[in-house]
Amino acid sequence: MKIAVVGLGYVGLSNALILAQNHEVVALDLDEDRVNLINEGKATVEDAVADLMLKTRELNLRATLSAEDALSESDFVLIATPTSYDPETNQFDTSSVRAVIKLARTHARHAAIVIKSTIPVGFVDEIRQEHDGKIFFSPEFLREGKAVSDNLSPSRIIVGDDSEDARKFASLMVEAAEIDDIPILFTGSSEAEAIKLFANTFLAMRVAYFNELDGFALQRELNPNEIIRGVCLDPRIGTHYNNPSFGYGGYCLPKDTKQLLANYTDVPQILISAIIESNTMRKDFIAKSVLDLNPKIVGIYRLVMKAGSDNFRASSVQGVMKRIKAKGIEVQIYEPQMEEDSYFGSKLITDLQTFKDTSDVIIANRVTDEIRDSINKVFSRDLSGLD
Repeated sequence: MKIAVVGLGYVGLSNALILAQNHEVVALDLDEDRVNLINEGKATVEDAVADLMLKTRELNLRATLSAEDALSESDFVLIATPTSYDPETNQFDTSSVRAVIKLARTHARHAAIVIKSTIPVGFVDEIRQEHDGKIFFSPEFLREGKAVSDNLSPSRIIVGDDSEDARKFASLMVEAAEIDDIPILFTGSSEAEAIKLFANTFLAMRVAYFNELDGFALQRELNPNEIIRGVCLDPRIGTHYNNPSFGYGGYCLPKDTKQLLANYTDVPQILISAIIESNTMRKDFIAKSVLDLNPKIVGIYRLVMKAGSDNFRASSVQGVMKRIKAKGIEVQIYEPQMEEDSYFGSKLITDLQTFKDTSDVIIANRVTDEIRDSINKVFSRDLSGLD
């Protein structure tokens, strides 16, 4: 088969790589640098397994800037373009998805269109009324930095349709995986859209829960590690996804929780709002805890959302940084991913030792070996080193 993948971020790249093991995959992106990276055999995002696959496996994969080249004669078109949350409209900005569907209907009229971008509940029903043809949603459940691994060993495959094309697509994903007995669920389109939003909101709730536990322990001078360990030994709760942080951030959780809340317009709820409010409160709490140390210069160690990621989008530490700067405290940043001299008015320091020496307090969402020699300056809520 020929499969077009539109968008070369985490979702698009991981799907392109696994499908290119058995089929011709042509990736389409507006970013010439990303296109060149793929054609040079390099990953477009930070992902160790992606790098390894590009170096060691025979993949039928190339990238292009041409929509006609990518889409024409395709059997499937996978859409993996970003859908950021727009606070003015109170919903996802799905313009990029709509634009790709329009292109696909021009250059690949008979292709099945699979939406991988996260979309509001009811979007596919709406888009099907505008465009004839085969369109369905198949949600992703990927971690940044481990997206390819998650697609090679998926927890489940969900397709928001039960047509022949939907079943064929599910078979493609099973064929590309490296594990057996993958749960496969064919649902209605709106049900699949809801599954994605509710799954990510549950994860956000878990982050918020352990952050509030940590705040309680910090305020009462208790040992949060002991409390968390005791709570999580209950097998119904589990010992995973329980390391405190400065709040949830990144590509998915902030926007998906807000979109789910927007879909609750006419439905009673308290919990969904509380999750979002808790994440805001956590940043307030962290910023106040740092300010109580009376620093003159605060150093921000890494802007990335989490370890193993190159994504700055909505990272929680940025929210903390803004709150500290609003109080007139000088902030400097160490972020080796960036080459600029400053970031939103704060100086970027490229030499790590200089950064450590000149910071009164070093804020680190996650503590790594390279700052352990300055641990007496480090403010972090990282208890286990895990994300």
